[in-house]
Amino acid sequence: MDKISITAIFTPKEGAEEQMVQELKKAQQASRQEKGCLQYDLHKSIEDETLVLHEQYENMDALNHHIESDHYKTYRENTADLVATREVYKVKEI
Repeated sequence: MDKISITAIFTPKEGAEEQMVQELKKAQQASRQEKGCLQYDLHKSIEDETLVLHEQYENMDALNHHIESDHYKTYRENTADLVATREVYKVKEI
């Protein structure tokens, strides 16, 4: 099966950046422990408050396991009111 890569780009609401980073770091710590998670790296723009998350999973099953995990659901609930924009790209190498 093909590896799946995720790039997620977030713009936090004004004043919510630090809390957003804290929630993403919690998700990062838990996600890196998942079987099938190959990469889970968080970046911050040097130009503005944009946050970029790079993830890679062994296959679609590993990604689905991640999305169904309790820590992913908690992260989504905890950040729902913190995000102004969220773009998520799920891709595979061609």
